[in-house]
Amino acid sequence: MLVFGLSTLHVEAQPAASADSVTQAPRSTLLLHGDRTGPTIAPEIYGQFVEHLGRGVYEGIWVGDDRSIPNTRGIRNDVVAALRQVKVPAIRWPGGCFADGYHWRDGIGPRSKRPQSINASWGNTPDRNAFGTHEFMDFLDQVGAKPFVSVNLGSGSVREADEWLRYMTAPLESAAGAERAANGRSDPWSVPYIGVGNESWGCGGNMTPETYAAQYRQYAANLRTFHGESGRLIAVGADTDDYEWTEKVMAGAMKWRPNPSPLALVIDRPLMWGLSLHFYTFTGNSWAAKGRNIGFNRDDWAKALGRAHLTDEMIRRHSAIMDRYDPKKEVALVVDEWGAWFDSERDAPSALYLESTLRDAVIAGLSLNIFNAHADRVRMANIAQMVNVIQSLVLTRGKEMVVTPTWHVFDMYKVHQGATQVAVDVSTPDYVEGTTRLPTLNASASRDAAGKVHLSIVNLDPGRAAPVEAVLAGITRRQVTASTITADRIDRRIEFGKEDPFVPQAISDLSIAGDRLTLVVPPRSVTMVTME
Repeated sequence: MLVFGLSTLHVEAQPAASADSVTQAPRSTLLLHGDRTGPTIAPEIYGQFVEHLGRGVYEGIWVGDDRSIPNTRGIRNDVVAALRQVKVPAIRWPGGCFADGYHWRDGIGPRSKRPQSINASWGNTPDRNAFGTHEFMDFLDQVGAKPFVSVNLGSGSVREADEWLRYMTAPLESAAGAERAANGRSDPWSVPYIGVGNESWGCGGNMTPETYAAQYRQYAANLRTFHGESGRLIAVGADTDDYEWTEKVMAGAMKWRPNPSPLALVIDRPLMWGLSLHFYTFTGNSWAAKGRNIGFNRDDWAKALGRAHLTDEMIRRHSAIMDRYDPKKEVALVVDEWGAWFDSERDAPSALYLESTLRDAVIAGLSLNIFNAHADRVRMANIAQMVNVIQSLVLTRGKEMVVTPTWHVFDMYKVHQGATQVAVDVSTPDYVEGTTRLPTLNASASRDAAGKVHLSIVNLDPGRAAPVEAVLAGITRRQVTASTITADRIDRRIEFGKEDPFVPQAISDLSIAGDRLTLVVPPRSVTMVTME
């Protein structure tokens, strides 16, 4: 178990600890609607994503027979312990673009006899298929997470996908179950989440939405599971702001019969459980120049947060389209790829490896607050990617492992999993940097089963502390504590062999009286307030 203590932070008396000086912004006001019943914040919003890319799987998770790294059946113990602590609910695998070139049979049976494949999606690198279905499911069991399996629609077939689901979920008495048992697993697994392809508008097939909708319908008619939770199908949704894709896939693939004749058989249940959305944060909006991972300035900070803030607009606009076809909100919006994707440094040890800084923590807190606020439609999200790739929770270097600032945010925010959303109205001054203008604060809140209320606040402004007055409608809790994740510089990063600068610090400058909570939130920070 990884355990981190709290030190105390006195915000109002805080001196300028570095070149990132501190002043104070005008007061912000939050109105918490504890007198209303909101939707449940699905635990799966805090999901993860792992792909065969760089050192995301090999070394990051799988070390096989390398006894120099403590492991259980080839899976790193330190990584498992870190992920268990943040209560990872679900993990998406094997991709990503890799999924539409992955053939599951290459990853079963004795590892010494598995074929070596070529990872054509990521640099034509070799993949020895040592980490396949059984290893992934063992990893999930160790972490305590549910599987989200992406089937190969791009280069595979309906039959291949159906056979994989049968292999995983069919009873022992079936041919598929007997084959699974021969490979070491008698009991079937439960596979509750099934992605039907990945980015079919791009690396997964270069399809039009009409073509994908037709393909999806064929898969949906044939894919089923035979054990545990019924498989929930997740259709490929839009890339960022491609609203036409959402419109056409919802029109063509959501209903069993989109336009039935008067006397025809009609089934009202949607053909999909969820529709995905992929969106990444850069410095600005150019895929060709994502911005530096370290050594960035305040203008870069603001531009990255400006793009991350667009998550709210995109969810609102995609949801509005979905509402026209699905007013009951039966279909979830699944943000199954999101996170900060900057340019890797030239000396990066592996593909898409990024150093992890305070900026990543603020992007994570901002994004998770937005997902919490849209919990009526967003019921799963999967940050990219879990280990050693892009916005990781965990970084490894041989035998060493560190948790990142993003990990600390997920650890702090795990109290929201399964809790009831408490709507928050935010009135806050603008934070302005160059041409970027953003609200200084972003927030979300929830009430757990024990009645505790948790309020998460992100201060986007790197230079101004934020005095906050929160009005607590329908909330009668009288004990309050708060902790915050911050650092002395906006580009402070986690480093191997050094003290972790992102361990949450307790905030002492807060009070609660009647229906008013007051505190000062540090600049460039992610803060959790607990009322009980």
